[in-house]
Amino acid sequence: MDLRDCTVVILGGSGLVGHAVARRLLEASSPPPPKRLVLVALFESEVRETAAALARVRGRTAIEVEWGNVFFPSPVARLDRSELLADPAHRALLIGDLLGDLTDEVLERSLLHQVLRKYAPDVVVDSINTATAFAYQDVFQSARDLLTAAATGTLTPAAVEQHVLTLTMPQLIRHVQIMHEALRRAGTRVYVKIGTSGTGGMGFNIPYTHSEERPSRPLMTKAAVAGAHSLLLFLMGRTPGAPATVEIKPTATIGWRQISYGPVRRRGKPIPVVDCPTPVAVPDAFRPGAAPWQDREQGLTGVFIDVGENGLFARDEFATVTALGQMEFITPEEVADYVMMELEGRPTGKDVVAALDGATAGPTYRAGVLRAHALARLDALEREHGQRAVAYEMLGPPRLTKMLFEAYLCGRLRGTVRALAASEPAGLAGEAHALVAQDAALRQRILSVGLPIVAPDGERVYRGSLVVVPPAPPPGDPLGAAPRGWVDLRPAHFGLWIKRAGQMIAQAERRLAPSRLPPWDDESGSDVDWTAIEPEDEICPARFATWVFGHEDYGERIKR
Repeated sequence: MDLRDCTVVILGGSGLVGHAVARRLLEASSPPPPKRLVLVALFESEVRETAAALARVRGRTAIEVEWGNVFFPSPVARLDRSELLADPAHRALLIGDLLGDLTDEVLERSLLHQVLRKYAPDVVVDSINTATAFAYQDVFQSARDLLTAAATGTLTPAAVEQHVLTLTMPQLIRHVQIMHEALRRAGTRVYVKIGTSGTGGMGFNIPYTHSEERPSRPLMTKAAVAGAHSLLLFLMGRTPGAPATVEIKPTATIGWRQISYGPVRRRGKPIPVVDCPTPVAVPDAFRPGAAPWQDREQGLTGVFIDVGENGLFARDEFATVTALGQMEFITPEEVADYVMMELEGRPTGKDVVAALDGATAGPTYRAGVLRAHALARLDALEREHGQRAVAYEMLGPPRLTKMLFEAYLCGRLRGTVRALAASEPAGLAGEAHALVAQDAALRQRILSVGLPIVAPDGERVYRGSLVVVPPAPPPGDPLGAAPRGWVDLRPAHFGLWIKRAGQMIAQAERRLAPSRLPPWDDESGSDVDWTAIEPEDEICPARFATWVFGHEDYGERIKR
């Protein structure tokens, strides 16, 4: 990929890997450096320091910076998480955007969406440790606190809201939803995620854990989130309109940024030096309010190696974690090299998304052959028993069941696609209503699987004991549920099926247009859609539903 006229956004741009990727991009000769590089980080000071450090190698590339928590709505993205959790209005905003529908309003509020919309990047490299960000909110401790409060009668709405905001899967799912839609709208061509295994490549025997459990539940949550994230990226890579999706997943400690002597900081704050010259009795040392130490009013200093998000390690800590048989380590430059090679179109063998594509078992030739036999057997049994099943509403969504029954009604009333296209909506709706009223078995089948039937006047419905898509409660419009799972006999809706039939005919006419490349003007090659619907075909509910999913919903698979 030629980057010379491109914009590249690096999420986590001040981190260990983000910085290394930025340097590789700026110093590269092939591909040439991008026109613009945007660094996005959590804190302003860090991202500006990184931009300043890169200035001497930036050449012609413009470097811009953004900061804030990309998992949050923009209005609160620069506030501390503890501050957000303490404020009822902030909690309400976060919960609404987390658990509500993914509306344009939610998207527009998202800091991530705003950044990608502003810069419309060609490439996004995401080096944020997403799994850590979500997993170490510690849903387990939050749940224990919530249960204790419930048992003691001290449970408050605020505590429930705070717990909801620690749930990992809703946060991950909403983040990936926003990421996918923001990338699509920005026209991004390539998205590279730097993932994690959660354990530095070690197994359940990992000794680097913060509890007596091995591994700790927060650490296992981190690994679980990392795995779930990979599968969501796998889906993104199979979505039409999404960017080419790559995940590089280091399975070792990543190090290092700097070796130095100076102040030692933990989570960005100095470690105060304290002393306790005389030992204290154990009961006294830990009683409430005990403070037997002396504050030396200075910060801890020492020799350290900076390993990015994992903090500062002393020599012996670094020697332990990187020892042969422990986590060992990989340098950020090596990770950055994998990113660069993938951007150049050179397969590294380290792309998890590509690995999943290669390792999963997709559709097979045998299944394709057997499908025809299965359909023939189903058809024969339906004829033998004089019963057309159409749908049982177990596959879902209810909209599919609705479409299958509506297409079946069209097929009962019109012999071919062309005949349907020539129909008049009001007349077809009236005929369909008469058919439903007269054919008790058909009506009972539709109602029994949970789909109401809307009469042509829109004022009356047939309904059974089960309604899989219930109407909105008053004062909402009950018929608002119809598009999602009610058989709709109103003329306007049959007008939609008539329009679809017309589009199918138009597609067939385009397929029959003479080719510009004779002698292949008979459209008989393997590039022809041999499964396409023809004007004189009978109306098959499954083929009609498949057409809607493919041509209106763009819901076709692009990989096998």
